Amino acid sequence: MIFITAKFRVRPEYADQWPEITAEFTTATRQEPGCLWFDWSRSVEDPTEYVLVEAFRDDEAGAAHVQSEHFRKAQQTLPPHLAETPRIVNTTVPQDDWSLLGEMSVSGQE
Repeated sequence: MIFITAKFRVRPEYADQWPEITAEFTTATRQEPGCLWFDWSRSVEDPTEYVLVEAFRDDEAGAAHVQSEHFRKAQQTLPPHLAETPRIVNTTVPQDDWSLLGEMSVSGQE
């Protein structure tokens, strides 16, 4: 799978509205056949920073994502709300779901 983590620093005046600002893009991306997950989290240390964790089935699904109409639209509508260019880590991982963190195993879970 293609595993991507991106940090978005949002302008302070838009920080609380970021989930609504990205809602259409998020919903459309989650509906892509090759999208495994597309999840936003807000930093507990910096209220203007959001982290996006996303995964796509393979290179074809990743390419379809960046070529989609909703991605092109997001390229136009999201940057005016940002304080800086997002930072990204993008890699291919030889799995298709989350693995269990064995070092913090919960009794009774397999």
